[in-house]
Amino acid sequence: MSLPDKGRSTEELLAEIARLKRDDLPVRGGKVTAYVYDTGRPEVHEAAARAYFEMLEVNTLDPTAFPSVVEMEKQVVGAVAELLGGGSGVFTSGGTESVMLAVKAARDSRETGGRPRMAVPVTAHPAFHKAAHYLGLAVDAVPVDPVTFRASPGGVEAAITEDTVLVVASAPSYPQGVIDPIAEIAGIAAARGVPCHVDACVGGWLLPWLREAGADIPPFDLSVPGVTSLSCDLHKFGYAPKGASVVLFADPAMRRRAYFASASWPGYTVINATVQSSKSAGPLGGAWATFQALGREGYLELGRTTLAAARELREGIAKIPGLRVLGDPESALVAFGSTGDDDGVDVFVLSDEARKRGWFLQPQLSYAGIPANIHITVTGVTLRGVEAMLEVIAEAVEAARERGPAELPEGLVELVAGLDLDALDDAAFGELAAAVGVDLGGSGQPEMAVVNAVLDALPADRREAILIRFLSVIYA
Repeated sequence: MSLPDKGRSTEELLAEIARLKRDDLPVRGGKVTAYVYDTGRPEVHEAAARAYFEMLEVNTLDPTAFPSVVEMEKQVVGAVAELLGGGSGVFTSGGTESVMLAVKAARDSRETGGRPRMAVPVTAHPAFHKAAHYLGLAVDAVPVDPVTFRASPGGVEAAITEDTVLVVASAPSYPQGVIDPIAEIAGIAAARGVPCHVDACVGGWLLPWLREAGADIPPFDLSVPGVTSLSCDLHKFGYAPKGASVVLFADPAMRRRAYFASASWPGYTVINATVQSSKSAGPLGGAWATFQALGREGYLELGRTTLAAARELREGIAKIPGLRVLGDPESALVAFGSTGDDDGVDVFVLSDEARKRGWFLQPQLSYAGIPANIHITVTGVTLRGVEAMLEVIAEAVEAARERGPAELPEGLVELVAGLDLDALDDAAFGELAAAVGVDLGGSGQPEMAVVNAVLDALPADRREAILIRFLSVIYA
């Protein structure tokens, strides 16, 4: 792109955006089962979009300059605290930032003799690894039960050392949608004098409504003794526009540990509640408007339909030969994999076949003894199309069975495993990918079975290095 000599009209720009988006996955309708959350109520999303635009140019950097920011944030955070056991909190741009602040607060609240450490289940979100990388902590992996996929309390106990500053649990964990034994884990942490963070980014704003709709949801929030902080994304099951999350702290003193202030320069006063400094109040306005547009009755009804859709989906998948649901998910996240017998299928090929039929089913790589699988996020709109989704899954299973597993060129995995990535520039890496049928610069929705099969065969650290190169080539 080069900057145009003369400004273009709004009509031209919108037409260009439409062209650029032609290969994007649809954000409405329920056929994309990850990344987007749809109420099925256009008027709610319209209200949020208009409020977002109204607050777009308001800068949250200085709350004394824009009092609307303070009032909106207090209302939004207050609603989250009321639903999730109290506490005080911060409105953030997403789950990763919420986690980052929780980790910072825990690190800064405890003196350690060595490098500060976190005890983190292998099913916890990579945001904790990202926070550890940015903030200089070490991560001690906690195993999960191979059948239920819930974090092991005994594993947590074994992972805590004198340098542990935070214990993590999930409600639910994203991969299989199950809730860790929060009360046990928080109790162990409290007995050792260590803060405990519950990552409820994906479930925090959903689980209470599922419970009210009749689901058996165990206690998981700040009302549980020993839970000291909790993250809850509003742009997931709160259905707010992207860029909306809250991190809650049981103790206001811990929240202050998340803040950053600097007086070591001659410019304006710097005091930040989040990682970002200047940022638009648009996401805050959108979250506030979504809360107001739906209200308790709206969220409860969405909880009922989500619960019904998740149950119907789990039961339907269990009836398809060759598939099995992983674990017993309490939430609206469903993961299923191959039975591994003669009727089993390659889940990566299954995902590609579903995409050909207009449905995006998210593939997940194997890790820590958990097999490769397909992940589906059930939202408020899913119930309308759950029968169609099950039909597509069944069709994709048959097509995947007919195609067979993804075929990898002989020696490809060994080649990738042994690559000296530092010796390859992005152009050379792209050419190498194209040579095995992976076009990183193409348009449309690519087939990913081969890529996922290669990644699945590599250890985690090698996967990470390859993924970084993929991203670098895509944006080159």
